[in-house]
Amino acid sequence: METTTKKQIDTNPLHVLLIGNNPIELSGVLEKLNQIRGQRIVTEIAFDLKSIVQRLIRFQPHFILLDDNIGKTEMTLAIQALESNQKTKNVPITLLKSSNYEEALSASGVLDYLLKQNLSSDGIYTMLRNSLKFKRTQEYLYNAYQKRKGQLSKLVR
Repeated sequence: METTTKKQIDTNPLHVLLIGNNPIELSGVLEKLNQIRGQRIVTEIAFDLKSIVQRLIRFQPHFILLDDNIGKTEMTLAIQALESNQKTKNVPITLLKSSNYEEALSASGVLDYLLKQNLSSDGIYTMLRNSLKFKRTQEYLYNAYQKRKGQLSKLVR
């Protein structure tokens, strides 16, 4: 019996949409995503609402990273646009925060928060994996609830 310590590369790429208005900061996040070993990452970058819509025409992300530097109004509009789009309504959104001292956006679409100063490739990968599992669990529980709710209403009638 032989054990291997190398992580095998997953053949299915993980699609990540980066949204922000500062190319320098986004390039740092992109560099960390490219350092992830064992998982192929395909990224698209959007800088405003118009480019988000353009990216979504041909790109279906599994995960969205949203930079908090785009401003509260733009961030709220971006989250609303992502939640209303059929391709992205069930995609987990993580907010990349510049500081822990600023208030967090209380939008229901944001699943997780990460501090940009503490980003590492392993930390991002772990967060991506956990968020995808959490989102799938949410969807499963919601669907199970809807099914049971329908069955209960049939019994009551």
